[in-house]
Amino acid sequence: MNDSNLGDQVASFGNHHEFADLQWFPSQQEVVYRIDDRVSSNRSGNGLNDFPGFRSTSSLVSGILRGIEENQESRGDVDGKCTNAKLVTSALRTTAFGLTNNGILFIGYPVVGYQNRLQASGTCLDSLEDALVTSCTWDPRVKGLFFHQTTFSIGLSKVRGFIEDVQKLVASEPKAMCGVDLYNGILMRYVTASSAYLGKQEDAIDFDITYYRSHDPMSPRLYEDILEEVEQLGVFKYGGLPHWGKNRNVAFDGAINKYKNAGEFLKVKAMYDPLGLFSSEWTDQVLGMKSGVTIDKEGCALEGLCICSQDIHCAPKKGYFCRRGRIYKDARVCTTHLSSINM
Repeated sequence: MNDSNLGDQVASFGNHHEFADLQWFPSQQEVVYRIDDRVSSNRSGNGLNDFPGFRSTSSLVSGILRGIEENQESRGDVDGKCTNAKLVTSALRTTAFGLTNNGILFIGYPVVGYQNRLQASGTCLDSLEDALVTSCTWDPRVKGLFFHQTTFSIGLSKVRGFIEDVQKLVASEPKAMCGVDLYNGILMRYVTASSAYLGKQEDAIDFDITYYRSHDPMSPRLYEDILEEVEQLGVFKYGGLPHWGKNRNVAFDGAINKYKNAGEFLKVKAMYDPLGLFSSEWTDQVLGMKSGVTIDKEGCALEGLCICSQDIHCAPKKGYFCRRGRIYKDARVCTTHLSSINM
């Protein structure tokens, strides 16, 4: 469906379907609403969710696809990335996003089956050991996918504003998010508030964003500024809570202060692990016990180690300078778009 009313629909959709989620393709201005509900236990079905991206894949094919994207990035081939993104989304729809009615074939909707077969996917974990002829696409032993992930949850009371700001960014640069569409778009999942000390503070939506990462940490990606602004919009303007295992350093800057019971968590942590056996310098930084979660050095913003405050944090020799965001003026991003000269 068209995403024009996504901001209005997103809160109510989750209330109507117990296990609903969404897949948003911003540059294509489309969103897939996944209607997922509980049915009676006497309903027959053996459906399976075997998402293509989580299957074992030819290592040669993975290398070719990575090579194509690296070439597109180096040549600034935005149109090529947009074309490939449309091919990916078309293929996903054609294959029902990996759903099958019986574990083999997709015959049609609805797909009925047990929760453990439909709410998770990952057949690559059970793939054959074949000397890496095939592999998981993210396996570091082969030339395959290499990406950043930015993942945070935004409270339902604020989520409409975030979505509309992202749509404004896309309107300013319609092709800027093709690289995100290429990685299956933005996955949006509903999560509920929790009384756990580091639980969600209110009912929220998780935004899971995956995008290209260069093996050269000093090499900016296409539309570097747009992706950085989306990250800062979610994490700072809208107070998003970071996923503890799926983010770049900047997402954790001040994150612990967003949890009203963070102090209680640290007390329990000290009680059960007084010697810090289950801690590290990184966890201490993330939990606000030590400084250093962000790193100030040349090119640090490109890898999300810092938010730029100087041009040297970007890649000035490659034409990327530190400037204000386009929509979120408190954002500081690495960009070739220099209409906003004053910091």
